[in-house]
Amino acid sequence: MAYGESMDSKNDSSSEDHAQKTTAPKAGLGLRLWRHVQEEVSQGRRPIINPFTHEAQYSCHGVPLGGMGSGSIGRGYRGDFRRWQLIPGSCDEAPITANQFSVFVSRQGEKNYASVLFPGCPEELKQNQNSGILSWDWNLDGQHSTYHALFPRAWTVYDGEPDPELKITCQQISPFIPHNYKESSLPVAVFSYTLENTGKTTANVSLLFTWTNSIGGKSEFSGGHVNSSMMTGDGVQGALLHHRTENDLPPVTFAIASQQTSDVSVSVCPCFSISGSNSKFSARDMWSQIKEHGSFDENTCGTPSPPSEQGTSIGASVAASVVVPPHGKKIVTFALAWDNPEVRFHSGKSYKRRYTKFYGADGNAATNLVRDALIDIRFKLLNLGILMGDTDHCAICDHWLFGQCNGLLHPLNVLEKFPGHA
Repeated sequence: MAYGESMDSKNDSSSEDHAQKTTAPKAGLGLRLWRHVQEEVSQGRRPIINPFTHEAQYSCHGVPLGGMGSGSIGRGYRGDFRRWQLIPGSCDEAPITANQFSVFVSRQGEKNYASVLFPGCPEELKQNQNSGILSWDWNLDGQHSTYHALFPRAWTVYDGEPDPELKITCQQISPFIPHNYKESSLPVAVFSYTLENTGKTTANVSLLFTWTNSIGGKSEFSGGHVNSSMMTGDGVQGALLHHRTENDLPPVTFAIASQQTSDVSVSVCPCFSISGSNSKFSARDMWSQIKEHGSFDENTCGTPSPPSEQGTSIGASVAASVVVPPHGKKIVTFALAWDNPEVRFHSGKSYKRRYTKFYGADGNAATNLVRDALIDIRFKLLNLGILMGDTDHCAICDHWLFGQCNGLLHPLNVLEKFPGHA
């Protein structure tokens, strides 16, 4: 017993010494972090890193969009785009209501269907009766729709909604590709829609992607924003939304697009007014045109819009139309990209994002980003099996989910210091 007691006492002493050696540096780090947080708060700034507060994350936040360190936009389980983290130190939780996917279905001699792919009507619209998008058809019940999430992808199945004879499956995916640091850093997301006609008649289906010129919060009303149309030589058509940020922050350009193919017809509305009465083409006009014709006419795809006025909000939309035969299946794909090449902190320090090594840092990469997302990246993801449900790949991405949800950055000139990162 005496020997045993002596060994236990020695082991306890050794453990205490080890604990003291490892705890002391951590205590110093914690103290420095605490001082940094207090200093930032006293200056009226939000600390970039604050381990002393916990921001709640819920399942309703869904899976975020965007590659590693490119900034992220969340997409909730109901299909809303929320939790905006494009500016360091900023996280706007509220959804931008006009950012939606919608569907329009017509069959010869039968009832037509039109609905935003969002269950019910958002509370924000009920409180704002003057919003132009209140005129849209918010008809989805949601009782036959299911949401699934396995980062970096998520998929929603609308089984017979709004058309009882049409099953719609939306798969969203961000570019997390093993051993591929180039495309895994891109600020893009792909949305692949599978349309299955279970009926006995041909279904004419139009899918609509609408996007607001906003980086979250009230930024859409700050004024000076411009929208324009874009097209590439391989059939990619869409809209560019040039956002003028406030407080001398670097500008952001969004791109939304789809690809014209032998099966899919694409049309674009580069600008419509979401709020304000100075626009010739309102959110109501845009919705009425696509609902009646299934596409936008040539007059809608005009010259770039004039800069938006302060207090008003503008958006853009892309429509993709396809004919689905009885008991047939068609696929329609959209892509979202944002070009925000420079990361600038309150201290004045700035860094270039990782993707600028391949696309440049002049702020004109949105067209190439959305094109590559639709054509190159989508097929790489399909070959990897990610869109088809390969869970082995998804397992290695779990830790990146935490990073994306918390505004992880991968600056170019910092990452270059580590070997093996091409």
